[in-house]
Amino acid sequence: MAVTARSNRQKADKYPAQWMPIEQVHCRYIAEWAAVKRRWELTVDEQEKATLTAEAAKCPNSPLTGST
Repeated sequence: MAVTARSNRQKADKYPAQWMPIEQVHCRYIAEWAAVKRRWELTVDEQEKATLTAEAAKCPNSPLTGST
């Protein structure tokens, strides 16, 4: 996902529990974040899981709901 330099600096190495992009792209961001985690079999801590689950619940047709 293309972002501005400013957004990239703000995000740095933060994960969704620490930083989220503008609201209009939350659903896409968490879906892509979760896809990378699944693809590379990366761990998810409790705070990250809670954030992803809560944000996914706000998204229509979210593949994360009930499957994180």
